[in-house]
Amino acid sequence: MKKLGWLLLGAMSIATAGEAQERKVPYWASISTGDALMRTGPERTYPATWRYRRRDLPVQVMQVYGNWRRIREQDGTEGWMLATLLSARRTAVVTGYGPAGMYADPNTGSALTWRAEPGVVGKISECESGWCLFDAGGKKGYIEIDRIWGVDAGEIVE
Repeated sequence: MKKLGWLLLGAMSIATAGEAQERKVPYWASISTGDALMRTGPERTYPATWRYRRRDLPVQVMQVYGNWRRIREQDGTEGWMLATLLSARRTAVVTGYGPAGMYADPNTGSALTWRAEPGVVGKISECESGWCLFDAGGKKGYIEIDRIWGVDAGEIVE
């Protein structure tokens, strides 16, 4: 009985990986582990150029090659990463100078709930009309899209 459960789980993983490869590039993803290597090419034999130790960092997938993804990070650096090290979880990182306001509602006239320093990473949802709901470790508030990297202007995220 246990073997059947593992087989079904494996089949679901294969289907999910196949669906991910059908996504139109470029698309947003995040690093799913606290230890991920970026390489110069789409094989383990290519040298690693960067080691990521921070889970949930947003990246933009620019190209798909088998189980590999060419990604772009916030500063424009590009390289290759195994698809298994990426997640479809939508995240963003605060950018700019000084803290970004996080508001109770998607407008600056609503109550200021938190301030997030540049470099803070959080999950995003409910992105529309220039705002995203930003969750940094349970501290939630709406943040202006122009203060985060990980979502396109005008993009709707549910």
